Amino acid sequence: MSDRREFIKASVASLMLAGISAPVIALTRNEEYPTSGPEKKNRLRFAIASDGHYGQPNVDFKKDHENIVRWLNEAHAQKPLDFVIINGDLVHDRPDLLAVVKKEHYDHLKVPFFAVPGNHDMADTALWKSVFGYEDNFSFIKNQVGFVLANTSNTKGKYLCPNNDFLKTELDKLTALKTVFVILHIPPHFWVPESPFIECPDTISLLHSYPNVKAVFHGHDHSLDSVFYTGKLPHFFDAHIGGNWGTSYKGYRIVEVDENEKICTFQVNASASPMLNETKF
Repeated sequence: MSDRREFIKASVASLMLAGISAPVIALTRNEEYPTSGPEKKNRLRFAIASDGHYGQPNVDFKKDHENIVRWLNEAHAQKPLDFVIINGDLVHDRPDLLAVVKKEHYDHLKVPFFAVPGNHDMADTALWKSVFGYEDNFSFIKNQVGFVLANTSNTKGKYLCPNNDFLKTELDKLTALKTVFVILHIPPHFWVPESPFIECPDTISLLHSYPNVKAVFHGHDHSLDSVFYTGKLPHFFDAHIGGNWGTSYKGYRIVEVDENEKICTFQVNASASPMLNETKF
């Protein structure tokens, strides 16, 4: 695993999609956020974060969650967010703590939030719905942008391909929309050495068959904070909220969709330490 982490340690922090031209930017919390262009309003703006691992032994997981809630609320105060997505591994092998982390931390966000399970959440559908109010596979529409969130694990923590029947059913419902995002904690393709992912060719083919699926967002690998591709479809990562390994900073990703369906996404070095891309000579 160490070779793979070294291989991906230096990564891209920002990317613009769908015809937007802009520089790659590495942000700290104190830097001004980029926008989709001069005098253009965002139709939608949200944050996505993953891998808090609440309850992991020998980790200050309460502090990690106090930080991410504070950082996201500060980001919202600076430039409003419509909602937040927590992309899996909310807890660390303790499904009994899902209600705790929701009540004590995520319920203190100043915006709505949605969550999808990761392999360490180990919750069945009934438990997930009892805590969050929706099942572990679900979809929604906000400001004419569609979202499909699918479970990629089970109560044993096994890596699984998403339920393709569910994906197809929901994506079929959203074909009238110009922009759809898919949220999967575990990526359905191997990109890096010793990758902790799973190969799901049928899922990839399915996603590619919908032109309005503009991007897929993943968690799971705490060391990744950039983008990989299957064909022309981008798959974005967002580092980690907590846990005991990964990027040297804690962070999250911002996604913006403007009125012309142009999309901008960038990674935020929320802990602001260490400084990214520092060079001394």
